[in-house]
Amino acid sequence: MESGVSLSSMERQEQLLLFLEQHERATVDELSQRFDVSVATVRRDLESLQAQGLIQRFHGGAKIARQAPPELPALNRREEHADEKQRIGRAAAGLIEDGDTVFLGSGTTVLDVARHLHGHRGLSVISNSLLVQNELSKTAAITVIGLGGILRHSEMSMIGHITEQALAEVRAQKTIIGIRAIDVEHGLTNDYVPETMTDRAILAQPGQTIIVADHSKCARVSTVWLAPISSVDTLVTDDKAPPEFVDALAAHNIKVLTV
Repeated sequence: MESGVSLSSMERQEQLLLFLEQHERATVDELSQRFDVSVATVRRDLESLQAQGLIQRFHGGAKIARQAPPELPALNRREEHADEKQRIGRAAAGLIEDGDTVFLGSGTTVLDVARHLHGHRGLSVISNSLLVQNELSKTAAITVIGLGGILRHSEMSMIGHITEQALAEVRAQKTIIGIRAIDVEHGLTNDYVPETMTDRAILAQPGQTIIVADHSKCARVSTVWLAPISSVDTLVTDDKAPPEFVDALAAHNIKVLTV
């Protein structure tokens, strides 16, 4: 046992975080004994580390937060988890009915949703993604509403104030977006700060919010907080998503479709 008496709270939290990184998870009682401090002190330390997005709390303990790795530009990600993305895209497209007005965001998984919409009729698709707009331009039966703004080259998407102003003028029954990371406690997080306000404007659409994300995005945390988990109505993911994560979403009345 190491005494925590001579350590400052910052030093103790650094050691506590190192311990969790080495052991992945621990109970409050274990940490109290390990660092020779009270249970109340451990809980305060865990609350501080959780607020920084470094750990995840569970009843009676904590575990290290799995950080999402840096994301490559969209055109370089097309082959990552390609089979899963195709299945997710097909399943998400199946949630769209002829005649719907739908918002489609940017990213390779959403692009796979668009690729499975060509058989639909009477759709109106709003999108800030140039890749999605180009894909759906091939089908005359789909009305494509493109949003302007500042081009984010890596995603081939429009963001910024002009995009957000345009979003205020449209209404979608269903909004389908990808996400960098999704976690029950930390909600939706992304890795690009300038895009955050645009993403929040997208999520403000009044209809259903459908997140499409393969298993590598699930139970992960990225840099920028976007929205709470309660903002999600449905998650479409693949069958490699962590079962405990899927169960936790169901407990929050979020529909999870695994494919």
